[in-house]
Amino acid sequence: MHAPEPLGGKIFTKPFKTMMVIAIVAFVLLAVRFLFGIGAVTNLSHGYPWGLWIVYDVVTATAISCGGYSIALIVYIFNKGEYHPLVRSALLASMFGYTLAGFAIFVDIGRYWQMYNIFLPGYANVNSVMFEVAFSISIYIFVMWIEFSPTFLEAAKKHTALKNIKKVMFIFIALGILFPTMHQSALGTLMVVAGDKLSALWQTGWLPLLFLITAISMGFAIVVFESVFSSITFNRPFETPLLSKLAGVMPKLLILFFIVRFGDIFWRGAFGEALRFDLNAIMFWVENLIFLYAIIILMPAEKRNQTKYLYRGAVALIIAGALYRFDVFIVAFNPGAGWHYFPSASEIIITVGMICIELMAYLVIVKKLSVLPKVEHA
Repeated sequence: MHAPEPLGGKIFTKPFKTMMVIAIVAFVLLAVRFLFGIGAVTNLSHGYPWGLWIVYDVVTATAISCGGYSIALIVYIFNKGEYHPLVRSALLASMFGYTLAGFAIFVDIGRYWQMYNIFLPGYANVNSVMFEVAFSISIYIFVMWIEFSPTFLEAAKKHTALKNIKKVMFIFIALGILFPTMHQSALGTLMVVAGDKLSALWQTGWLPLLFLITAISMGFAIVVFESVFSSITFNRPFETPLLSKLAGVMPKLLILFFIVRFGDIFWRGAFGEALRFDLNAIMFWVENLIFLYAIIILMPAEKRNQTKYLYRGAVALIIAGALYRFDVFIVAFNPGAGWHYFPSASEIIITVGMICIELMAYLVIVKKLSVLPKVEHA
């Protein structure tokens, strides 16, 4: 592996065109939302004031997009420079994931034209967990674009600007570690205040820590997933030796997650809820069994050294982490009798359209800019 270089290749492939069509349909539905109000395209209500857009794009997709954060932790905090070749691709995926999360917040807010109030001190409620999440994510998006700016400056051959930005980059790297730590834990705090509206299997004062652990572990998992998937898609050599060492962190984090979660459940005497044959109990066991599968498949070094097991473990961790967050914010949340929620077709299409936009942007940048490491052969 060498310094990053543009991947090259055709942009408008069949998959790219298919995603473009889906994105166009999503934009049409977004136009309906902005013209006729959020109720025209969603099934949101006073009982469920947030749904798929917030729970996927903000709560879940930001955790999946924590690859840049997780790699920054291990490279810059724990000084593991051997993982530096993974930094740019992880940061790129994080940048797009978080940018679309910010856009989802804009789409989901009723009075979207007043979103700028978040940044006005006179309107800021510094005691609000929701304010911390919104403000922290907004600043982190800006920080990531600055962190990724050397890629654009290299392509534009702006050597002086590149040199200057590198002199202060350590400040943005530090902020890029601070802000995700804040808002990923705060996302857990956001549901602590829901009280007994959240099932006892998930409601705990440890939610901030559990959300932070899952965010970091999902960040490592998406780096593995992205590397293996890009190797297959772009006919590049697998980075299995490097990824195998990186993946060794994931089962340890999940074991910590299990210790905290189950220790807390038994301490509170809430385990009886898991023995009921209802939706909450079923989802509780499903997500934990998938977490357990990820531990079993990633713990032995001999399995981590095989690309197929490495990939399966990463995918399992991402799915389990996503289920955990969906359960906390939607499945296990009960606002009271008479309230029900399932995303409308428009909500689903817009969400898929946002994912397509992210994937298209990723393809354009890795093919045109220096993101993926140069390889000797394909």
